[in-house]
Amino acid sequence: MTKQKEVKAGGVVFGNSRPLVYIAGPCVIESPEAYAAEAAVLKKTFAALKTPFVLKASFDKANRTSHRSFRGIGMEAALDFLKDLKNRLGVTLLVDVHEPAQAARVAEAADILQIPAFMCRQTDLLFACADTGRAVNVKKGQFLSPWEAENIVKKLESRGAKGIMLTERGSSFGYGNLVVDMRSLEIMKDFGCPVIFDCTHSVQRPGGLGSATGGDRRFIVPLAKAAAALKIAGLFFEAHPRPEKALSDGPNSLRLDSVRQLVGALNRVDRLASELEGIVSK
Repeated sequence: MTKQKEVKAGGVVFGNSRPLVYIAGPCVIESPEAYAAEAAVLKKTFAALKTPFVLKASFDKANRTSHRSFRGIGMEAALDFLKDLKNRLGVTLLVDVHEPAQAARVAEAADILQIPAFMCRQTDLLFACADTGRAVNVKKGQFLSPWEAENIVKKLESRGAKGIMLTERGSSFGYGNLVVDMRSLEIMKDFGCPVIFDCTHSVQRPGGLGSATGGDRRFIVPLAKAAAALKIAGLFFEAHPRPEKALSDGPNSLRLDSVRQLVGALNRVDRLASELEGIVSK
């Protein structure tokens, strides 16, 4: 296997042989007040579990199914707020970037820039994020095979990027459905980068509600357990106090009050996976 690299961002270290890091937060900033309250709950939860945590933030959901759907509060309204919140809570922050022109601005607040799945092949966007010097997490597109993701890594490396991570979030399976091939996590580890599994977007049903995306929340836990057993670097999930009222991705979001129990269980799976990894390698 290719030598495995680690990525340091803010106060956390991602590595496929290290304890799981969790990337979590609501799908979109619905309002600064609500987001700050949700972030504080997550910070307290992960601190109690003594578990490394990255807060994820999205100021614009640019690929909503319908033009009438809520997109977010926008970059200008979000960045100063996020910078202040990050400092107040003392958390590592990941923020979505959709356009090359956004990268440098977002890097002023974020420790990690995240490229959404639909944008993963956009060379100018990849280059702009690499040029910031920040860690870059790329969601593998639903339309890509895992081995094709190596081209994403090569693009970023060609621009001097050091902290590269890849996230699996399911592959298109017929119309309006996704399927997760767990082999893709092992395949992408072969590229030497930390690999993340997005256990909430992987249960989406794109466009499944006609003018909005649906999802099967009941499959989040079994998929997360399966991914944790493979010794990856991290798990990504979206959580909301009341998913049924969420303005984006409610059907495939975790309930905020279920996070502590789930993470505690997944940490135990991760520790067992570490033991099994050692046995296999002998």
